[in-house]
Amino acid sequence: MPRSLCSRPSSTPASRRGFLYGLGATLGSVALTDLLAADAAQSASASPLAVKSPMHRPKAKNVIMLFMEGGPGQMDTFDPKPELSRLHKTESNLTGGLEKGFKFFVGSPFKFRRVGQSGIDMCDQWVHLADPFVADELCNFRGCQAESLNHPEALFHMNTGSRLGGDPAIGAWATYGLGSENQNLPGYVVMTELALPQGGATNWSNGFLPAHFQGTRLRPEGTPLLDLQAPAHKSREHQRRALDELQWLNQQHLASAPAIQSDLESRMESYELAFRMQTSVPDVIDLGRETAATHRAYGLDQPETETFGRQCLMARRLVENGVRFVQIFSGGWDSHDYLQRGHSARIRSVDKPMAALIADLKRRGMLDDTLVMWTGEFGRTPDNNKRGGVYSLGRGHNNHAMTMLLAGGGVRGGTTVGATDELGSHAVECVHPIRDLHVTLLHLLGLDDNKLTYFHAGRYKQLSQFGGQVIDELIA
Repeated sequence: MPRSLCSRPSSTPASRRGFLYGLGATLGSVALTDLLAADAAQSASASPLAVKSPMHRPKAKNVIMLFMEGGPGQMDTFDPKPELSRLHKTESNLTGGLEKGFKFFVGSPFKFRRVGQSGIDMCDQWVHLADPFVADELCNFRGCQAESLNHPEALFHMNTGSRLGGDPAIGAWATYGLGSENQNLPGYVVMTELALPQGGATNWSNGFLPAHFQGTRLRPEGTPLLDLQAPAHKSREHQRRALDELQWLNQQHLASAPAIQSDLESRMESYELAFRMQTSVPDVIDLGRETAATHRAYGLDQPETETFGRQCLMARRLVENGVRFVQIFSGGWDSHDYLQRGHSARIRSVDKPMAALIADLKRRGMLDDTLVMWTGEFGRTPDNNKRGGVYSLGRGHNNHAMTMLLAGGGVRGGTTVGATDELGSHAVECVHPIRDLHVTLLHLLGLDDNKLTYFHAGRYKQLSQFGGQVIDELIA
């Protein structure tokens, strides 16, 4: 049955002390105290991450977002531009971008071919993704346009819907709207390289949503979560008694200070989740349970693919165990110079793991309801600056054109949606801003961006900021 999720922050039922606390502010806060108590009466017994019904029939129930930080070049990956190759090293007449001065066109160093029965375009560096079993599941969207040319702002925008940072990430919105299918695991998990993406944890923040919905980062080296194993001298029973005592103390604090209610409740729930995770997480992250053939398929036996391959395999295991939203960040795509060397190395590092992930989900019958997305924060320019009298074969930042891949989860596999001009400078067909992409992702999950709102700073807020439209051409 359709529903709307327009919520204010949760609250404990109003006590006499809490009511008097509200009198210390304004008449508006007195009225709000009553409204908060009414909201709390409906949800006090439910876990913040309890499964919620979708607002309409969903096509996907999980998302795995593969984020290529730095901005892959669309004309060097999935959007061939023969005219750009013809103009290679000739003077550019394009304007815009961050850099000024003499510019020249840069043709792609890679050759392109059509792969699979669908004939999707792909540069020759993609070897494993070109397998028809995988390629025919891909939807290549070329019509998206970003707003910012700066990495941090563009990253925030793609991840949270806002260029300013501080708003909830899309994974936080998804878990807020749908909850988590496994109460012993986080609903939203993030994996990065050792170096965090620009903007750091702001990219997977809960923002103004309760802290239950923030992304949980798994470390790339060592134990994925610190303190996952309890000290040898502490039994489960001892931990349980300590948590019960702490819970009682926090409840007393909460009764006397309702203003900190949301943060304190979130902290209390995080302690309980951490306790449950100590028994659930080790099994989920134990890749030793997978076969040697699976390890090889994901590239765990090769240094250049081991890190991303391990994360992709982990992502499959996480969604298999009920995690709602998984993000993996892969850096190094900001190729202002040495384009051929940089992009070929980055493609090799993700090609085999990506193909293995999609193929693995497909064989297990999970791809139908798991949406896999490959994207960066923006695209690249067809030209570059000549620096110090030397032709620098790279590309600048481009917020007018980019390419991204989607697979599974109700999208149209084996299709190319939208187009860029003959140089790859601007999207010219099926052009949509990032907010429309976000609205579409929520729609595939069974959520309506206009109804998935949260009251903050005097108004109801939503992922798209001020609304958007579903990109129907992407949906099967």
